Amino acid sequence: MKENRYDDPLFFDKYGQMTRSREGLSGAGEWRELERLLPDFAGKRVLDLGCGYGWHCKYAAGHGAVSVLGTDLSQKMLDAAREKNPHPAIEYRQGAMEDLDFPAGGFDVVISSLAFHYVADFPALVRNISRWLAPGGDFVFSVEHPVFTAQGPQDWVYTPDGAIDHFPVDNYYFEGKRDAVFLGEHVIKYHRTVTTYVESLLREGFTLRHLVEPAPPEEMRHLPGMADEMRRPMMLLLSAHKPA
Repeated sequence: MKENRYDDPLFFDKYGQMTRSREGLSGAGEWRELERLLPDFAGKRVLDLGCGYGWHCKYAAGHGAVSVLGTDLSQKMLDAAREKNPHPAIEYRQGAMEDLDFPAGGFDVVISSLAFHYVADFPALVRNISRWLAPGGDFVFSVEHPVFTAQGPQDWVYTPDGAIDHFPVDNYYFEGKRDAVFLGEHVIKYHRTVTTYVESLLREGFTLRHLVEPAPPEEMRHLPGMADEMRRPMMLLLSAHKPA
């Protein structure tokens, strides 16, 4: 059974208090870099895996996509997406991305934001995405950086007086399940190396176009904790293309 913490009322309420939840794309520190990687959506059929509140679905629809399918395991997320980001071109559908099945070549663009680290078998998912994408299609996604996921708990090491000392990286090459703490709650995530992310794309015939480790934008570094994000990478962005 796939873990679905986002339908837990307490966890979902905490998630809703995050800046990215309240302000949308402008409140996401990686958005400025991710937006640069996105393809032209005009006339495209788009799939968003782990769509959450639907911010990226609305962006794609607003930039000319003819159809956008947003999928998520969480019913609460989808209910919020339908309320916050409705659009005639968008359909929201519940389902675990590992269980989805679509016709070959059914989409021109596949996107995903901070969801693949919840998936146990990333290479298998990439095989499916390659099949779902039409020739000439684009695949753009963000994940938690392997430096961030390696040890597991995803917290700093502190000095005796409570100040941040450093961020621990351990067991980097041992891929698999991690017991992470997110929003003060235990959440199962899956660690894999940068090599696994990139080689999974290349093995399925994708051309890698961009690999970005986004630093927090200068205008957001005054926010609580944001300046410390300059000390270690938290996210990894990848853009790939399926050759025609």
